[in-house]
Amino acid sequence: MSKSPYPLKLPASVKKAAAELAASDGVSLNQFIAAAVAEKVGCLRAAREFLRARAGSAKPRDVLKYLRRAPKVPPADDGRL
Repeated sequence: MSKSPYPLKLPASVKKAAAELAASDGVSLNQFIAAAVAEKVGCLRAAREFLRARAGSAKPRDVLKYLRRAPKVPPADDGRL
């Protein structure tokens, strides 16, 4: 695995919380941040692939036929559907 340095600026409160969590896990702050970034990348890639497969051959314009059938009423005051 090749490593590439990247200067990272974090808010002090985030760095402190991450350092505490890293220490409780028995890893360095660098290892903790690298694992967190890898986890986020994996989640985003999995979500993209899931949504791409779920969408199939649908096109954005295809949704217009459903939107045209939706009732033309303002949303409820409480924000519920």
